[in-house]
Amino acid sequence: MKIDQTDVKILELLQQDVSLAIADVASRVGLSVTPCWRRIQRLEELGVIRRRVALLNPDKIGAGISVFVSVRTNEHNADWLDHFARTVSGMPEVVEFYRMSGDIDYLLRVVVADMKQYDAFYKKLISKVKMSDVSSSFAMEQIKYTTALPLTAFKDKEAD
Repeated sequence: MKIDQTDVKILELLQQDVSLAIADVASRVGLSVTPCWRRIQRLEELGVIRRRVALLNPDKIGAGISVFVSVRTNEHNADWLDHFARTVSGMPEVVEFYRMSGDIDYLLRVVVADMKQYDAFYKKLISKVKMSDVSSSFAMEQIKYTTALPLTAFKDKEAD
């Protein structure tokens, strides 16, 4: 997969505002519309651009509390993991879900409106999956949040 500096510029622009007209993207990266559109299509076909979404303001939709849920388990087998992954993936409050190294086996980021909603989520989770320890940490303040991924690996050089 070859990504050049023009592709990087396109990706930076789209990560900031995917609603930009292709003509605007093209003019900012020094291309005409058709070659720019083809590059965007190629980046989508390659899976570099996974999808285009709208980012919502969590406070405006009643989902302003982020909870980081650390899970430990004594079960380390494929069946348990499959059940856990399906269960957690089916819970809309979970917006991020990771298998971890170190002391924590899994880390979830859960978004809810309030403590009552989190308590309902917690009760549902522990009723469906056997875990040895669940620990919750509530975010007090969001200092940085971005969906833009760093493209530093591609800066000032051609990528393979």
